[in-house]
This record gives sequence, structure tokens and C-alpha cells, in this order.
Amino acid sequence: MEDLTGKPAPIFTLPDQEGKQVNIADFKGKNIVLYFYPKDMTPGCTTEACDFRDQNSVFSAYNTVIIGISPDSATRHQKFIEKHRLPFTLLADEEQTAAKLYGVWTLKKNFGKEYMGIERSTFLINKEGIITKEWRKVRVKGHVEETLEAVKALG
Repeated sequence: MEDLTGKPAPIFTLPDQEGKQVNIADFKGKNIVLYFYPKDMTPGCTTEACDFRDQNSVFSAYNTVIIGISPDSATRHQKFIEKHRLPFTLLADEEQTAAKLYGVWTLKKNFGKEYMGIERSTFLINKEGIITKEWRKVRVKGHVEETLEAVKALG
């Protein structure tokens, strides 16, 4: 997969949890932690979302917004947000538009079965819209702390 570090972040528009269209370019002037995850309400994805939730105010202090993306519907995102009190936007990428732009829609193997799905990945986009760091094949444990350190390093 092509490394996107140092390149302009691919621009896309997707519906958020309330069905409102969100364009990634609307956040220019802020840093963005754009994280792709496989599915709402699953153990790893819930842990990751709650870890981001717990550090959200620290990210905010560094002029950084958190945006989660999965192939789930806006309605499912709404339930996920309500259940876990998530203070950030989740985008519904039901057609895998953004996932394909960022190269995270990949062939996965699980219990001998092959299928297409989201490779858990995070992209740090600076105020100018440039990807400054990417994490692919993310392991949830410790990931949010690592992401926060990279945000702090942006200054």
C-alpha cells in the first residue's frame, strides 16, 4: 500500500451519524485524527472509540478533531455514539468511498475465510490538509496515546 505521508489528504464527503454531509476539507485550520475501523459495537472498535473519547479533550486542546469512519450506517453510528457517549463525529462509508481513497479497504483473512474489509488505520492530517503520519494495521492497545504524542509534536 502506498504511503500517504507528506501528501495532501484525499478529499471526500460522507454522511455523519445524523445524516448530515461532512466534507473533510471543512476542517482546514484544525488537525484531524481520521481513524478507520471495521465495525461499530465490536470489542476492538469499542475499545478504540472509548480510548479516543477519554482523550478527546486533550486532542481538542491541541486544535485537533477526531473523526471515525466505518462502513456502518449513520443509524448504527448514532446508536454507537449514544451507547458509549462518544463526543466526536462518525462517518458512514457504506460504499467504501473514503476507505478506498486511503487504501484501507483490503482483502482480509479470518478463520480461513477471505473477504474485503477495513484495515484498522489512522491518519494524522495537519491544519494545511497534509497527512503527517499514518498508522496501518493498528493494534488498539496504546494506539490513542501514540496518536496523541504525534499530535503534540505538531505543536
